[in-house]
Amino acid sequence: MASTRAEEVAELLWELKRASKLAKYSVIAKRAGFSAGANGKAFETAMKTVRRDWPHLQWWRAVNDTLMVDKDSDQAKKLAEASVDLKSGKDNTLTLATPDELLMEWPELPAPPAPEAEGAVAAK
Repeated sequence: MASTRAEEVAELLWELKRASKLAKYSVIAKRAGFSAGANGKAFETAMKTVRRDWPHLQWWRAVNDTLMVDKDSDQAKKLAEASVDLKSGKDNTLTLATPDELLMEWPELPAPPAPEAEGAVAAK
């Protein structure tokens, strides 16, 4: 059974596909209602579930916050197949060449309503 986090991430990946955009782990996690965790570990755990339960989704649209991918990774291959420009980075990595054009920008979510003070009397 998929976790709520994974379900939310799956919905956001679907939005990214429809918009032909990418997004950082932390941005997707925040939008899904959780913290990506140290070095994106909590997000990566949710992504494992997404890849298992929804293999048709374009998981590779979620990029780590450094915008780097390993040169020989499945993600680098998928990004290249989607005509995403990548440039050589440090060591054995590639970096998004034009992140400003590729990264999804969602509007800020409204803050949840503040709970009413206990014992407050409704105004007449």
